[in-house]
Amino acid sequence: MNKHVAVILGGWSAEREVSLSSGRECAKALREKGYKVTEIDANRDLAHQLAALDPKPDVIFNALHGRWGEDGAVQGLLEIMNIPYTHSGVRASAIAMDKMSAKAMFAEYEIPCARHVWVTRQDIASGKALPPPYVLKPNNEGSSVGVEIILTVEEEQNMLARDWVHGEGVMQEEFIPGREMTVAVKDGEAMEVIEILTGNHAFYDFESKYAQGGSEHIVPADIEGDLRDRLQRHAEEAYKALGCRGVARADFRYDPENHRLVILEINTQPGMTPTSLVPDAARHDGMSFADIVAWMVEDASCER
Repeated sequence: MNKHVAVILGGWSAEREVSLSSGRECAKALREKGYKVTEIDANRDLAHQLAALDPKPDVIFNALHGRWGEDGAVQGLLEIMNIPYTHSGVRASAIAMDKMSAKAMFAEYEIPCARHVWVTRQDIASGKALPPPYVLKPNNEGSSVGVEIILTVEEEQNMLARDWVHGEGVMQEEFIPGREMTVAVKDGEAMEVIEILTGNHAFYDFESKYAQGGSEHIVPADIEGDLRDRLQRHAEEAYKALGCRGVARADFRYDPENHRLVILEINTQPGMTPTSLVPDAARHDGMSFADIVAWMVEDASCER
């Protein structure tokens, strides 16, 4: 194997540490597969970092997470430099990272979503927003960074009394009780449904995602065949709606009491840490961690 892969990791977003973990694991796996690997801790001069490599990389494995690395910015740079890269292109990355835009695309494909609005602190304080229970989500962050669940009026008042941490505005989404489900999609085809058990955590937050033992992944999820079919179909529809490529992962909530299923988001660059979900789905399909990472490299391209 003489293909030179540059793994870009780290960066400067709120998800830097997650990216470092993902990138190092993927670089290790690619070396095991025989690729020539260079790790690059990305900074704002990434173009010069890449241009300085000799030989020029054949492929970029994009292990960045969060803003700039996952929202179409780095993808656009790599398009200009004409270096094939893993995961989705500029358009899909940008839309997926913008939660309100992604919801609009899901609605076009009739993929069920929870009620959601764009609100400011003043909207909530004046009663012009959704009543509790609801979830506050920064519009362009990943890994549950900044997510807050407000279940009662008292919690809402406490939230409003604190310093507002959500910038000028935030997506407010109806809270859906029940079970957390996720489906990875590889090259347009849904993989096995995984249920996420978060123990004492109210939802699949940053700690439950990345701390050892923070969550339990049930593969395959213990659900009826009809629900499995719906989850996989909607995951594929979401992937198609945004024009994703490579591997992406769609997250859902299922309320068994009301038989209600809603999509939360689609992640175009899922985590690839030891506690991540995509490696679990790949193992269920008979692919090792190194296998799925190598597949991503071979699938890399320049496609906006």
